[in-house]
Amino acid sequence: MKQVDLFLEKHKLRASDIDTEKLMADFSGEMMAGLEGRESSLAMIPTYIEAENSFLTDIPALAIDAGGTNFRTALISVSRDGTIETGNVAHHRMPGLEKETSAREFFGIMAGYIRPLAEKSERIGFCFSYPTEIFPDRDGRLIHMTKEIKAPEVVGKRIGKNLLEMLGTPGKKLVLLNDTVATLMAGKSLSFNRSYGSFIGFILGTGTNTAYIEKNINILKNKNLDPTRSQIINIESGNFNKPPRSDLDLAFDNMTSDPGRYSFEKMFSGRYFGGLCLTVLKAASGEGVFSKQASLRIKSLTDLSTNDTNNFTLSQGNEKNILSECFMDSRDINNGIRIMDTLIERAAMLVAANLAAVVLKTGKGMSAEK
Repeated sequence: MKQVDLFLEKHKLRASDIDTEKLMADFSGEMMAGLEGRESSLAMIPTYIEAENSFLTDIPALAIDAGGTNFRTALISVSRDGTIETGNVAHHRMPGLEKETSAREFFGIMAGYIRPLAEKSERIGFCFSYPTEIFPDRDGRLIHMTKEIKAPEVVGKRIGKNLLEMLGTPGKKLVLLNDTVATLMAGKSLSFNRSYGSFIGFILGTGTNTAYIEKNINILKNKNLDPTRSQIINIESGNFNKPPRSDLDLAFDNMTSDPGRYSFEKMFSGRYFGGLCLTVLKAASGEGVFSKQASLRIKSLTDLSTNDTNNFTLSQGNEKNILSECFMDSRDINNGIRIMDTLIERAAMLVAANLAAVVLKTGKGMSAEK
Protein backbone atom coordinates (compact mmCIF):
# COMPACT_ATOMS: atom_id res chain seq x y z
CA MET A 1 0.00 0.00 0.00
CA LYS A 2 1.04 3.59 -0.61
CA GLN A 3 2.05 5.63 2.42
CA VAL A 4 -1.06 7.81 2.10
CA ASP A 5 -3.30 4.72 2.12
CA LEU A 6 -1.53 3.33 5.16
CA PHE A 7 -2.12 6.68 6.89
CA LEU A 8 -5.85 6.62 6.07
CA GLU A 9 -6.17 3.02 7.23
CA LYS A 10 -4.27 3.67 10.46
CA HIS A 11 -6.56 6.55 11.44
CA LYS A 12 -9.77 4.84 10.24
CA LEU A 13 -10.77 7.75 8.00
CA ARG A 14 -12.26 5.71 5.13
CA ALA A 15 -15.92 5.08 4.37
CA SER A 16 -15.13 1.37 4.51
CA ASP A 17 -14.14 1.79 8.18
CA ILE A 18 -17.76 2.61 9.04
CA ASP A 19 -20.10 -0.16 10.21
CA THR A 20 -23.21 1.29 8.59
CA GLU A 21 -25.63 -1.19 10.16
CA LYS A 22 -24.39 -0.28 13.64
CA LEU A 23 -24.41 3.44 12.80
CA MET A 24 -28.04 3.27 11.63
CA ALA A 25 -29.05 1.22 14.66
CA ASP A 26 -27.37 3.70 17.02
CA PHE A 27 -29.03 6.62 15.26
CA SER A 28 -32.46 4.93 15.42
CA GLY A 29 -31.97 4.14 19.09
CA GLU A 30 -31.17 7.77 19.87
CA MET A 31 -34.29 8.86 17.95
CA MET A 32 -36.50 6.56 20.03
CA ALA A 33 -34.89 7.70 23.28
CA GLY A 34 -35.39 11.35 22.36
CA LEU A 35 -39.08 10.80 21.53
CA GLU A 36 -39.63 9.00 24.83
CA GLY A 37 -37.91 11.68 26.91
CA ARG A 38 -34.98 9.46 27.86
CA GLU A 39 -31.37 10.65 27.74
CA SER A 40 -30.35 11.11 24.10
CA SER A 41 -28.01 13.16 21.94
CA LEU A 42 -30.93 13.71 19.54
CA ALA A 43 -33.29 16.35 20.95
CA MET A 44 -36.26 15.20 18.78
CA ILE A 45 -37.94 18.60 19.20
CA PRO A 46 -41.72 18.74 18.53
CA THR A 47 -42.55 21.67 16.24
CA TYR A 48 -46.37 21.72 16.61
CA ILE A 49 -46.44 22.13 12.82
CA GLU A 50 -48.64 19.63 11.00
CA ALA A 51 -47.56 18.76 7.47
CA GLU A 52 -50.84 17.22 6.30
CA ASN A 53 -52.66 20.57 6.18
CA SER A 54 -53.23 22.53 2.96
CA PHE A 55 -51.34 25.75 2.29
CA LEU A 56 -53.06 29.11 2.63
CA THR A 57 -53.28 30.63 -0.84
CA ASP A 58 -53.02 34.22 -2.10
CA ILE A 59 -52.03 35.53 1.35
CA PRO A 60 -48.60 37.21 1.51
CA ALA A 61 -46.26 36.23 4.32
CA LEU A 62 -42.93 37.67 5.38
CA ALA A 63 -40.35 34.90 5.19
CA ILE A 64 -37.20 35.26 7.29
CA ASP A 65 -34.21 32.94 7.08
CA ALA A 66 -31.55 33.24 9.78
CA GLY A 67 -28.80 30.82 8.79
CA GLY A 68 -25.20 30.25 9.80
CA THR A 69 -23.90 33.18 7.74
CA ASN A 70 -26.78 34.95 6.02
CA PHE A 71 -29.99 36.64 7.13
CA ARG A 72 -32.46 36.65 4.24
CA THR A 73 -35.91 38.19 3.91
CA ALA A 74 -38.64 38.03 1.25
CA LEU A 75 -42.39 38.30 0.71
CA ILE A 76 -43.89 34.92 -0.25
CA SER A 77 -47.33 33.85 -1.40
CA VAL A 78 -48.75 30.62 -2.82
CA SER A 79 -51.29 30.90 -5.66
CA ARG A 80 -54.27 28.57 -6.03
CA ASP A 81 -52.46 26.50 -8.66
CA GLY A 82 -49.48 25.97 -6.37
CA THR A 83 -47.19 28.58 -7.93
CA ILE A 84 -44.90 30.16 -5.35
CA GLU A 85 -44.42 33.89 -5.84
CA THR A 86 -41.39 35.54 -4.26
CA GLY A 87 -40.61 39.25 -4.10
CA ASN A 88 -38.60 41.89 -2.22
CA VAL A 89 -35.72 39.48 -1.60
CA ALA A 90 -32.91 40.93 0.52
CA HIS A 91 -29.67 39.48 1.94
CA HIS A 92 -27.87 40.59 5.10
CA ARG A 93 -25.18 39.25 7.44
CA MET A 94 -26.16 37.39 10.60
CA PRO A 95 -25.76 39.51 13.73
CA GLY A 96 -23.10 38.08 16.03
CA LEU A 97 -21.10 36.64 13.14
CA GLU A 98 -18.12 39.01 13.29
CA LYS A 99 -18.20 40.04 16.96
CA GLU A 100 -20.04 39.32 20.18
CA THR A 101 -23.47 40.93 20.21
CA SER A 102 -25.83 41.62 23.12
CA ALA A 103 -29.41 40.32 23.04
CA ARG A 104 -30.75 43.84 22.47
CA GLU A 105 -28.35 44.37 19.57
CA PHE A 106 -29.13 40.93 18.15
CA PHE A 107 -32.90 41.49 18.00
CA GLY A 108 -32.51 45.18 17.13
CA ILE A 109 -30.41 44.40 14.05
CA MET A 110 -32.92 41.79 12.94
CA ALA A 111 -35.84 44.16 13.45
CA GLY A 112 -34.07 46.75 11.34
CA TYR A 113 -33.64 44.22 8.55
CA ILE A 114 -37.31 43.20 8.40
CA ARG A 115 -39.18 46.42 9.29
CA PRO A 116 -39.91 47.53 5.67
CA LEU A 117 -41.43 44.16 4.73
CA ALA A 118 -43.20 43.56 8.06
CA GLU A 119 -45.46 46.49 7.20
CA LYS A 120 -46.73 44.54 4.15
CA SER A 121 -47.84 41.34 5.88
CA GLU A 122 -49.60 40.27 9.07
CA ARG A 123 -47.93 36.84 8.98
CA ILE A 124 -44.28 36.02 9.58
CA GLY A 125 -42.58 32.69 8.99
CA PHE A 126 -39.23 32.81 10.77
CA CYS A 127 -36.73 30.10 9.80
CA PHE A 128 -34.28 30.20 12.72
CA SER A 129 -31.54 27.62 12.19
CA TYR A 130 -30.39 27.05 15.77
CA PRO A 131 -31.43 24.52 18.45
CA THR A 132 -34.66 25.94 19.83
CA GLU A 133 -37.35 24.57 22.12
CA ILE A 134 -40.64 25.16 20.34
CA PHE A 135 -43.81 25.95 22.33
CA PRO A 136 -47.44 25.22 21.36
CA ASP A 137 -47.86 28.85 20.28
CA ARG A 138 -45.04 28.13 17.75
CA ASP A 139 -42.63 30.59 19.28
CA GLY A 140 -39.41 29.17 20.65
CA ARG A 141 -36.67 29.55 23.25
CA LEU A 142 -33.05 29.30 22.11
CA ILE A 143 -31.41 26.25 23.73
CA HIS A 144 -27.86 27.15 22.73
CA MET A 145 -26.14 29.00 19.90
CA THR A 146 -24.22 27.09 17.23
CA LYS A 147 -22.30 27.82 14.00
CA GLU A 148 -19.92 30.10 15.90
CA ILE A 149 -22.50 32.93 16.24
CA LYS A 150 -21.45 35.07 19.21
CA ALA A 151 -24.60 36.16 21.04
CA PRO A 152 -24.59 34.41 24.45
CA GLU A 153 -27.28 36.68 25.94
CA VAL A 154 -29.83 35.33 23.45
CA VAL A 155 -29.64 31.82 24.92
CA GLY A 156 -32.80 31.10 26.93
CA LYS A 157 -34.81 33.93 25.35
CA ARG A 158 -37.97 33.65 23.25
CA ILE A 159 -37.00 34.48 19.69
CA GLY A 160 -40.35 35.53 18.20
CA LYS A 161 -41.52 37.47 21.25
CA ASN A 162 -38.31 39.50 21.50
CA LEU A 163 -38.19 40.21 17.78
CA LEU A 164 -41.82 41.38 17.61
CA GLU A 165 -41.37 43.57 20.69
CA MET A 166 -38.27 45.14 19.14
CA LEU A 167 -40.27 45.63 15.95
CA GLY A 168 -43.08 47.31 17.90
CA THR A 169 -45.73 44.81 16.72
CA PRO A 170 -46.16 42.29 19.58
CA GLY A 171 -49.54 41.11 18.25
CA LYS A 172 -48.33 40.07 14.80
CA LYS A 173 -48.64 36.33 13.98
CA LEU A 174 -45.22 34.63 13.88
CA VAL A 175 -44.34 30.97 13.41
CA LEU A 176 -40.81 29.92 14.34
CA LEU A 177 -39.24 26.93 12.63
CA ASN A 178 -35.74 25.90 11.66
CA ASP A 179 -34.20 25.50 8.22
CA THR A 180 -34.68 21.73 8.22
CA VAL A 181 -38.40 21.97 8.96
CA ALA A 182 -38.68 24.71 6.34
CA THR A 183 -36.96 22.43 3.83
CA LEU A 184 -39.48 19.67 4.55
CA MET A 185 -42.28 22.19 4.00
CA ALA A 186 -40.62 23.31 0.77
CA GLY A 187 -40.81 19.73 -0.42
CA LYS A 188 -44.49 19.66 0.48
CA SER A 189 -45.02 22.92 -1.43
CA LEU A 190 -44.04 21.06 -4.61
CA SER A 191 -46.66 18.37 -3.99
CA PHE A 192 -49.68 20.13 -5.53
CA ASN A 193 -51.59 17.50 -7.55
CA ARG A 194 -49.10 14.83 -6.39
CA SER A 195 -49.31 12.30 -3.59
CA TYR A 196 -46.31 11.23 -1.50
CA GLY A 197 -46.01 8.81 1.39
CA SER A 198 -44.24 11.38 3.54
CA PHE A 199 -41.62 14.12 3.50
CA ILE A 200 -38.15 14.51 5.01
CA GLY A 201 -36.16 17.71 5.42
CA PHE A 202 -32.38 17.42 5.27
CA ILE A 203 -29.78 20.18 5.53
CA LEU A 204 -26.14 19.85 4.59
CA GLY A 205 -24.72 23.37 4.57
CA THR A 206 -22.96 25.33 7.28
CA GLY A 207 -24.36 22.69 9.62
CA THR A 208 -26.49 19.57 9.19
CA ASN A 209 -29.89 18.49 10.48
CA THR A 210 -32.87 16.30 9.62
CA ALA A 211 -36.64 16.59 10.12
CA TYR A 212 -39.48 14.17 9.47
CA ILE A 213 -43.18 13.64 10.22
CA GLU A 214 -44.00 11.59 13.34
CA LYS A 215 -47.29 10.35 14.76
CA ASN A 216 -48.16 12.12 18.00
CA ILE A 217 -48.85 8.78 19.66
CA ASN A 218 -45.11 8.00 19.40
CA ILE A 219 -44.01 11.26 21.06
CA LEU A 220 -44.22 9.83 24.56
CA LYS A 221 -42.40 12.73 26.24
CA ASN A 222 -45.40 14.99 25.54
CA LYS A 223 -48.63 13.60 26.99
CA ASN A 224 -50.82 16.51 25.85
CA LEU A 225 -50.83 15.79 22.11
CA ASP A 226 -53.81 14.54 20.10
CA PRO A 227 -52.83 10.89 19.48
CA THR A 228 -54.81 10.80 16.22
CA ARG A 229 -52.65 13.50 14.59
CA SER A 230 -49.02 13.97 13.60
CA GLN A 231 -46.43 16.73 13.42
CA ILE A 232 -42.95 17.54 12.17
CA ILE A 233 -40.07 16.57 14.46
CA ASN A 234 -36.79 18.52 14.37
CA ILE A 235 -34.23 15.81 15.11
CA GLU A 236 -31.16 18.05 15.66
CA SER A 237 -29.18 15.26 14.01
CA GLY A 238 -25.94 17.26 13.92
CA ASN A 239 -25.58 16.57 17.65
CA PHE A 240 -25.67 12.76 17.24
CA ASN A 241 -22.92 11.62 19.60
CA LYS A 242 -22.36 8.00 18.54
CA PRO A 243 -20.69 8.32 15.13
CA PRO A 244 -17.50 6.31 14.48
CA ARG A 245 -15.00 9.08 15.21
CA SER A 246 -11.28 8.67 14.62
CA ASP A 247 -8.49 10.04 16.76
CA LEU A 248 -8.19 12.94 14.30
CA ASP A 249 -11.93 13.72 14.55
CA LEU A 250 -11.46 13.97 18.31
CA ALA A 251 -8.37 16.15 17.90
CA PHE A 252 -10.25 18.53 15.61
CA ASP A 253 -13.30 18.61 17.89
CA ASN A 254 -11.08 19.68 20.79
CA MET A 255 -9.93 22.71 18.75
CA THR A 256 -13.48 24.02 18.17
CA SER A 257 -15.24 26.49 20.44
CA ASP A 258 -17.64 23.82 21.78
CA PRO A 259 -15.76 20.51 22.19
CA GLY A 260 -18.02 17.50 22.59
CA ARG A 261 -21.06 19.18 21.08
CA TYR A 262 -22.39 18.49 17.59
CA SER A 263 -19.69 15.89 16.97
CA PHE A 264 -21.58 14.36 14.01
CA GLU A 265 -21.85 17.75 12.31
CA LYS A 266 -18.12 18.32 12.73
CA MET A 267 -17.33 15.26 10.60
CA PHE A 268 -18.78 16.66 7.37
CA SER A 269 -20.71 19.96 7.46
CA GLY A 270 -19.53 23.08 5.67
CA ARG A 271 -18.62 25.06 8.76
CA TYR A 272 -16.18 22.39 9.89
CA PHE A 273 -15.04 20.31 6.92
CA GLY A 274 -12.16 22.61 5.97
CA GLY A 275 -10.86 22.62 9.54
CA LEU A 276 -11.11 18.84 9.74
CA CYS A 277 -9.18 18.51 6.46
CA LEU A 278 -6.46 20.80 7.82
CA THR A 279 -6.17 18.71 10.99
CA VAL A 280 -5.82 15.54 8.91
CA LEU A 281 -3.36 17.14 6.47
CA LYS A 282 -1.17 18.32 9.34
CA ALA A 283 -1.20 14.85 10.85
CA ALA A 284 -0.25 13.39 7.47
CA SER A 285 2.58 15.91 7.23
CA GLY A 286 3.96 14.64 10.52
CA GLU A 287 3.83 11.04 9.29
CA GLY A 288 5.81 11.51 6.09
CA VAL A 289 2.95 11.53 3.59
CA PHE A 290 4.18 14.77 1.97
CA SER A 291 7.57 16.12 1.01
CA LYS A 292 9.51 17.96 3.71
CA GLN A 293 8.89 21.40 2.20
CA ALA A 294 5.19 20.73 1.64
CA SER A 295 4.89 19.48 5.22
CA LEU A 296 6.41 22.67 6.57
CA ARG A 297 3.98 24.80 4.54
CA ILE A 298 0.94 22.78 5.62
CA LYS A 299 1.98 22.98 9.28
CA SER A 300 2.22 26.77 8.96
CA LEU A 301 -1.42 27.10 7.86
CA THR A 302 -3.75 28.47 10.51
CA ASP A 303 -7.03 28.21 8.60
CA LEU A 304 -8.53 26.22 5.74
CA SER A 305 -12.09 26.72 4.50
CA THR A 306 -14.35 24.10 3.01
CA ASN A 307 -14.37 26.22 -0.14
CA ASP A 308 -10.56 25.95 -0.32
CA THR A 309 -10.70 22.16 -0.14
CA ASN A 310 -13.48 22.04 -2.73
CA ASN A 311 -11.66 24.25 -5.23
CA PHE A 312 -8.43 22.32 -4.79
CA THR A 313 -9.98 18.91 -5.40
CA LEU A 314 -12.11 20.11 -8.32
CA SER A 315 -9.15 21.70 -10.12
CA GLN A 316 -6.88 18.74 -9.24
CA GLY A 317 -4.42 21.28 -7.86
CA ASN A 318 -4.10 23.10 -11.19
CA GLU A 319 -5.56 26.43 -10.04
CA LYS A 320 -3.89 28.83 -7.64
CA ASN A 321 -5.15 28.02 -4.18
CA ILE A 322 -3.93 28.07 -0.58
CA LEU A 323 -3.35 24.30 -0.86
CA SER A 324 -1.79 24.25 -4.33
CA GLU A 325 0.76 26.73 -3.01
CA CYS A 326 1.72 24.23 -0.28
CA PHE A 327 2.35 21.23 -2.47
CA MET A 328 5.61 20.95 -4.36
CA ASP A 329 5.04 18.20 -6.92
CA SER A 330 2.46 15.83 -8.40
CA ARG A 331 2.97 13.29 -5.60
CA ASP A 332 2.12 15.86 -2.94
CA ILE A 333 -0.90 17.04 -4.96
CA ASN A 334 -2.20 13.51 -5.53
CA ASN A 335 -1.76 12.58 -1.86
CA GLY A 336 -3.59 15.74 -0.77
CA ILE A 337 -6.47 15.01 -3.15
CA ARG A 338 -6.54 11.39 -2.01
CA ILE A 339 -6.95 12.44 1.63
CA MET A 340 -9.72 14.95 0.92
CA ASP A 341 -11.57 12.64 -1.48
CA THR A 342 -11.49 9.96 1.21
CA LEU A 343 -12.99 12.36 3.76
CA ILE A 344 -15.68 13.36 1.24
CA GLU A 345 -16.51 9.70 0.56
CA ARG A 346 -16.74 9.09 4.29
CA ALA A 347 -19.02 12.13 4.61
CA ALA A 348 -21.31 10.66 1.94
CA MET A 349 -21.54 7.40 3.87
CA LEU A 350 -22.39 9.21 7.11
CA VAL A 351 -25.10 11.23 5.34
CA ALA A 352 -26.55 8.12 3.69
CA ALA A 353 -26.76 6.30 7.04
CA ASN A 354 -28.42 9.34 8.64
CA LEU A 355 -31.06 9.55 5.90
CA ALA A 356 -31.65 5.80 5.79
CA ALA A 357 -32.30 5.66 9.53
CA VAL A 358 -34.87 8.47 9.25
CA VAL A 359 -36.58 6.97 6.20
CA LEU A 360 -36.95 3.66 8.04
CA LYS A 361 -38.32 5.45 11.12
CA THR A 362 -41.14 6.99 9.05
CA GLY A 363 -42.32 3.56 7.89
CA LYS A 364 -43.20 5.27 4.61
CA GLY A 365 -41.79 5.15 1.10
CA MET A 366 -42.90 1.56 0.59
CA SER A 367 -45.13 2.36 -2.36
CA ALA A 368 -43.38 3.23 -5.65
CA GLU A 369 -46.13 5.59 -6.86
CA LYS A 370 -45.82 7.62 -3.66
